[in-house]
Amino acid sequence: MIVAISGKSGCGNTTVTRLVADTLHLRRINYTFKDIAAERGVDFEELHRRAATDPEIDHYLDRRQVELASSGNCVLGSRLAIWLLENADLRVYIDAPLQVRGERIALREGIPPEEAIAATAERDAEDRRRYIALYGVDIDDSTEADLVVDAANNDQVQVANIVVAAARKVTGD
Repeated sequence: MIVAISGKSGCGNTTVTRLVADTLHLRRINYTFKDIAAERGVDFEELHRRAATDPEIDHYLDRRQVELASSGNCVLGSRLAIWLLENADLRVYIDAPLQVRGERIALREGIPPEEAIAATAERDAEDRRRYIALYGVDIDDSTEADLVVDAANNDQVQVANIVVAAARKVTGD
């Protein structure tokens, strides 16, 4: 089974991916810009800025994610997972409004909510522009997903439980 999970910053993608993978006993793949930044010894924000003008960074990330998921039995969590893994058994989009996501990021990073909301809005706009230019993918459009889960009114455990139930339905468990 392959489960692909996408959503914007602050939706809980990383935690939900881990919870779903653990519950279903699948490999968790959550290879991100943070991983590339660490591998290259650069600051995450610097790598993100570079990605705005260097499409090879995104191409490398996306190729690596597809490669890691190719052997199956995994949960891939990434901004583009549902578009990258069109053959996934279940494609999930986690959704929450900017305000909610920004407040969660503020708590996680210990910064003022207004700052987190503004930075998240800027990142969303840049990611959207970049993915449309690179792949013709609009990350605001969740119609490619088999399941859209509301993360504003559900915590990460509830979202994971919804995804697990849908995955089990797909496999007949």
